[in-house]
Amino acid sequence: MHGKVVVVTGANTGIGKETASALAGMGAVTVLACRNPDKAEAAATEIRAVTGSDEVHVAALDLADLVSVRQCADDLRNRWDRIDVLVNNAGGIWSSRSETDQGFEQTFGVNHVGPFYLTRLLLDHLGGDGGARIVNLSSFAHHAAFRGMVWDDLQSRRRYSSFGVYAQSKLANLLFTRSLGRRLDAVEITANAAHPGPVRSGFGMDGDLAGFSGWGNRQIRRFEISATAGAATSVYLAASPEVQGKTGGYYAHSKPGRPSRHGRSDVEAERLWGVTEELITEKGFPLP
Repeated sequence: MHGKVVVVTGANTGIGKETASALAGMGAVTVLACRNPDKAEAAATEIRAVTGSDEVHVAALDLADLVSVRQCADDLRNRWDRIDVLVNNAGGIWSSRSETDQGFEQTFGVNHVGPFYLTRLLLDHLGGDGGARIVNLSSFAHHAAFRGMVWDDLQSRRRYSSFGVYAQSKLANLLFTRSLGRRLDAVEITANAAHPGPVRSGFGMDGDLAGFSGWGNRQIRRFEISATAGAATSVYLAASPEVQGKTGGYYAHSKPGRPSRHGRSDVEAERLWGVTEELITEKGFPLP
């Protein structure tokens, strides 16, 4: 990984921070793309100290605002002549329904629409020796999206369940990965999805989950694995020669996993691609 440029979203804490630290320790030029610049810089300082690498940088990124996503993409393109690895790690879960700056349901917007837009804006900037890699953080929770994508209520206006919309967003991550794998030349760019496992991190701990959901999230933490262990599959997909040229897959414990029936559907993957493009362009954000 020496000299490769790696961008990790949501890298100021948890899985993202451990992913960034591991890749920086391998010699990568590592960029922490985060919403909170102060927390990102603090994390970058810590990673520099732990790894001994001065090539740890920060970029501003708020996935709940497509203006910020576009500005981040421009910033990355201006600062580096290529990106070798993009790890779409950032995500969240919210106990009550809210909306992003462009009016998307928050979970769907932050976990899927924002990463979709960022990836599309950076596709022609991904490259390098041995090919570039995209790693999308999905979750085993996608299996709980029993009906697949709820096409007639993607914004969860009729019914909102914090875990239900989260499961659907993780299915969307998997379907997006599948579509990328079908569209991209695997020699040049691969795309794979990672299930990190139940991780003891800051996920859902910033007041995003309240009431019974928040209580339950706190109770299960004692049974969860460390963020370092949770980052292992992301690091594997970003760096291991074992997955060179392999694309469109879903991995758990650094091994191929089995997606749900909906997660294996090319029909749903293509439909989501088209619907997401329409949602973004209708808000006035052209796609390359």
